[in-house]
Amino acid sequence: MIKRLFSRQSKTITGAAIILAGASFISRIVGFLRDRIFAHQFGAGDTLDIYYAAFRVPDTVYNLIVIGALSAGFIPVFSRLMKKNAPEALRVTNSVINVLGAFLVTVSTLLFIFTPYIMPFLVPGFEGEKMEMTILLTRIMFLSPIILGISGIFSSVLQTFKAFVIYALTPIVYNIGIIVGALVFEPIFGIKGLAFGVILGALLHLLIQLPALRHYKFSYQWVWDIKNKHVREIGRLMIPRTLALATNQVNLLVITIIISTLAAGSLTVFNFASNIQFLALGVIGYAFANAAFPTFAALAAEHKTKKLIEHISRTIRQILFFAVPLTVIFLLLRAQIVRVLFGTGAFDWAATNVTANTLAFFSLSLIAQCLIPLLSRVFYVLHDTWTPFVIGVISTLVNVVFALIFKDSLGIAGLALAFSISMLVQAALLWIVLRVKKLKSLQELRILHFLYKIILAGMTMAAVVQMLKYPLSTIVDMTRFWGIFTQGAIAGTIGLLVYFVIGFLFELEEVQIIMKSLKRQWLKLQNVQVDINEADNI
Repeated sequence: MIKRLFSRQSKTITGAAIILAGASFISRIVGFLRDRIFAHQFGAGDTLDIYYAAFRVPDTVYNLIVIGALSAGFIPVFSRLMKKNAPEALRVTNSVINVLGAFLVTVSTLLFIFTPYIMPFLVPGFEGEKMEMTILLTRIMFLSPIILGISGIFSSVLQTFKAFVIYALTPIVYNIGIIVGALVFEPIFGIKGLAFGVILGALLHLLIQLPALRHYKFSYQWVWDIKNKHVREIGRLMIPRTLALATNQVNLLVITIIISTLAAGSLTVFNFASNIQFLALGVIGYAFANAAFPTFAALAAEHKTKKLIEHISRTIRQILFFAVPLTVIFLLLRAQIVRVLFGTGAFDWAATNVTANTLAFFSLSLIAQCLIPLLSRVFYVLHDTWTPFVIGVISTLVNVVFALIFKDSLGIAGLALAFSISMLVQAALLWIVLRVKKLKSLQELRILHFLYKIILAGMTMAAVVQMLKYPLSTIVDMTRFWGIFTQGAIAGTIGLLVYFVIGFLFELEEVQIIMKSLKRQWLKLQNVQVDINEADNI
């Protein structure tokens, strides 16, 4: 049975999508379990602020170098070579492993040396022992991008062989390692145990793939062929993707700098609220964008502009249909969501309220956030990777400016508001440029007519949820987990039913599509393009 697990291949995109979708959901659940354990043991205070600040720089190295290389460079080149010249593919892979490994070791070593100079710039609000511990944890965690970098290459190899089961388990075991750090290592080693947990998670991420690699007879060899044309091609392909990711990473670094000057626990609150709203972004924004991408690419390649516009418009309406009710839930049931997920142990009601308010400000831009991945991919299929990058830079600048404006008056919630404003600006600019310079139309009148209907449905849903919350609070015990969960679950479920019924009465095409899609097991999975390298907050 174990052998079958390591060697099992997915023969179809549908099978791969089901495996990855299920694993992604489990990974999110494990991620929330991790955050709940953090909240229970440490609350929103200095300990988690130190952990998240220390995590930022090593995670930036990984996201910029490894994800950029894998998604844009290594995977397409390796896949092409495996079909034409398997020995050369393995030679290129080993060369990439060695070059990337050496580069990551060099970068991590330099950053390790200069950490005492980097961290005071990154977290200027930290002082004394808090700063010293942040520097120590950062240095320990610089092992993780090296390990995850090599592991990422292994993951790409397995994906090419369609061995999705093991690949899908990697983020889960990574989070399990971090949980072990919190539950086992931290009581022994103190706060350093959290950093050791990250290293354990990275090792598990790598080690779980080794049996599958052996099954496919992949063997490591010392190859250093940096002049190889395929290795150079990978380097060229990764540049635009890395620059695009750099925009997001710089944004996170700047926000970390600002947050460090606020009250203790602010960085923890920001991360908790961000993780909640990112779940919706992943389920809606990235899911629909990835599902639509192959169709968009085919239509663009065939120069079928009219059909491309129709498909873009339809996908936008589908995203709006789901994003509106989730926005309502995040706004009206924010306290219930935060309390159920994190309301335990040291995470008190004061921390719950601050996190809930921060989530509310994040939610203001949820619709825009869900549209951005789709709109960006339209530019990609039109062979324009630079426009999304430039607009991303503008969005980052907007975020920083408004964060500086709001941080004193609104605190941590102000940074979430600044983020939402920047996302609204980014979505608007992508839409405007796409319409004016690329496609001339996105069927805006049809979208506006549809939006009018779902806003009415959303407002009705909001009224129902709000009316149900208070009567339910008199029936259940709101001082207990199950009472809060029951109140939120009943109010949210009935609200969603009302929303879908109104959509059905309006005879919305999207409702019919959804009903048909549910019969096919999750929104036409046979059309999903598996994109394993979307940035994730693991």
